[in-house]
Amino acid sequence: MLNLDATLVIPALDEEESLGYVLEAVDMDLLSEIILVDGGSSDRTIDIAREHGARVVQEPRRGYGRACATGVAHAQGEIVIFLDADGADDPSQIPNLITPIIKEGVDMVLGSRLAGNIYPGAMPWHQKFGNQLSAGLIRLIYGLPISDLSPFRSVLRSKLLELDMQEMTYGWPTEMITKSARKGWRIQEVPVDYHPRIGGRSKISGTVRGTILATYYILRTIIKYSGSKG
Repeated sequence: MLNLDATLVIPALDEEESLGYVLEAVDMDLLSEIILVDGGSSDRTIDIAREHGARVVQEPRRGYGRACATGVAHAQGEIVIFLDADGADDPSQIPNLITPIIKEGVDMVLGSRLAGNIYPGAMPWHQKFGNQLSAGLIRLIYGLPISDLSPFRSVLRSKLLELDMQEMTYGWPTEMITKSARKGWRIQEVPVDYHPRIGGRSKISGTVRGTILATYYILRTIIKYSGSKG
């Protein structure tokens, strides 16, 4: 058993179909707390979170980055793990994301779906292409050898707070990567499995509007911080 002080942050909006499965798959022996950041759910998302022992923080302002930032602001653990509520990422792989921080002194660990096992139907072609394109630009511009921009990741909270995160939209995970690369963080990528989401379609890759907005914010963020020296 790993001895650590870690907070799991789960942004969620109307995820009652998947949230119970996700929380039941989390090994609580690895964590000091779970924070669910709710964006104004109208279903049983909040009730399910509380039934499974999660602390619920409500964030009425929209934006994926806003939800993540709110979770960080309330987190008490020195390691913060980000996990989506849709069941696509496997909570049982959390140890793979935190072990390099504890054992090797890594600052941030990124879970790469493209380096892992993507199950049939889990990632539409346009989502895969967008991740490959974005990761390629980061390799070219920032010199960081990554293959995916997956939000499933872990990071030292104290280091993250130093980044002064500004992108409160879909560009938030990308800003974290680009700024930390400029600052010379120790960043490691590990393969993770990626499953079809549970219930409904993705609010991002499942719609044309969501895909376009996510792509815009991600590419804008990559370019925006390309001239920064940290």
